[in-house]
Amino acid sequence: MLLFDYVAKTKEGKEMHGVVAADSEEFAQDLLRERSLYGIALVERAKPSILALSLDFLNRVPSKALVIFSRQLSVMIAAGVPLVVALRTIAKQTDHKRLKEVLADVTEDIDGGSRLSDAMAAHEAVFSNFTVNMVRSGETTGRLSQVLEYLADQEEKDFDLNSKIKGAMMYPAFVVSDMVVLGFIMMTFVVPKLTDVLKESGGELPLPTRILIAVSNFFVAYWWLIIILAVGAVFGIHYGLKTEKGRRIWDGIKLKLPVFGHLFQLIYIVRFTRSMETLLAGGVDTVTALGAVAEIVSNQIYRDIILETKREVSDGNSIVTVFSANRDVPVMLSQMLAVGEETGKMQEILSRLSGFYGRETENTVASLVTLIEPVIMVVMGVAVGTMVAAVILPMYSLANSF
Repeated sequence: MLLFDYVAKTKEGKEMHGVVAADSEEFAQDLLRERSLYGIALVERAKPSILALSLDFLNRVPSKALVIFSRQLSVMIAAGVPLVVALRTIAKQTDHKRLKEVLADVTEDIDGGSRLSDAMAAHEAVFSNFTVNMVRSGETTGRLSQVLEYLADQEEKDFDLNSKIKGAMMYPAFVVSDMVVLGFIMMTFVVPKLTDVLKESGGELPLPTRILIAVSNFFVAYWWLIIILAVGAVFGIHYGLKTEKGRRIWDGIKLKLPVFGHLFQLIYIVRFTRSMETLLAGGVDTVTALGAVAEIVSNQIYRDIILETKREVSDGNSIVTVFSANRDVPVMLSQMLAVGEETGKMQEILSRLSGFYGRETENTVASLVTLIEPVIMVVMGVAVGTMVAAVILPMYSLANSF
C-alpha cells in the first residue's frame, strides 16, 4: 500500500490537503474523486529509511496503549463526539509520548480532509494493516463506532493471549540467560583458579577434568573472540530475519521444532481465525480480508498459504482449496471453513474456531510451563554435577594416594 500527500478542492472551492492510502496513483485519484474532490495534485511519500524504521521500532507503542486507544475512541464515537475532538481528547489523556505525537499527526491530516483510515495508514509502525482495513470498512459502511468497538474487543483478546504466552516464557528465558552468563564467568574466572591447584599436584587427571581444563583454557585465551562471535551472531540473525528468505527459513524451522512447533502453529491459527472473523464482522469482503490477515499472522509459511488462498478465492474457487492440500493447516480448520462456506455462516464458524484454538493455546502454554521447569532443573543439575565431579574426582584420587 502506497501513501500519497494530496492537495485538492471541493465543489465549493475550499482547498483540502491530507494523505490517502492506495495501491497506485490512479487508484488514489479515483478514491479522492469519490469524495467529490477536484483539481487533485498527488505526491507519493518516500518510503522510510532503515534508520527511521529502527527508531520506530525503538519507540514503538505498546499493545496495551493501543488497546486503550481503540476502546476510548469507540466509546467516544458511539457517544456522538466528533472524530477530531475525540482524537484530541485521547491525545491529551495518553501518557505515551510517541502515541501522543502520532495522534496529533492523524488529527492534523483529518483536519486537512483525510479519512481516519488514510491518516492511520501513514503511521504503519503504530497502526497495523489489519486496524487500517477495519477502520476503512467502518467508514465505508457507516458503522465506524460498531467496528471500533468490535476491534477493541478483539485487540483485548489478542493482548490477553500474548501476555499469557510472554508471562509463561519469561521464567525459562530468565533461567537460561542466567545459566549462559554464569557459565561464562565460571569458565573464565573461577575454574582456572581451581584447576591450577590440580595441575600442580602432578598426578594424572581424569578425562572429565582434562576436558574442563581445556574448555576453561579456551575461554581464558579467547574470551574476547567468544564475545565478538556472540554479538556478531545476534546481529547476523537479526539482519537475516529482516530478509524474506531468512524469515521464511526461520518460520519454517519454528513450525518443525519439537513441542514448541505445535504451540507456534496454534498461535498463527488463532491470529488467522480471530482476524478473519473481525474483518468479516466489520463488512470487509473475503478477498480483502485475506490480504490483510496474511500480513498479521507474522509467519511467512502461513502468509504464502493465505495469499495463495486469496488468489484462489479471487478466481472464484473455494477458500479451502489451498488449506485442505497443506500439511501445516489442521484438518479440522479446513473442514470447518468448508462448512462455513457452504452454510453461509463463515463468521460464526470463525468465532467458534478462534475460541477453540485460543483455549488449546492456553492449555498448551500451561503444559509447557509445567514441563519446562523440571527439564531446566535437570539440565542445571547435570551441568553443575559434571563441573563439581571434574574438580572433586582428582582431589579424591590425590587424597587416596597419601
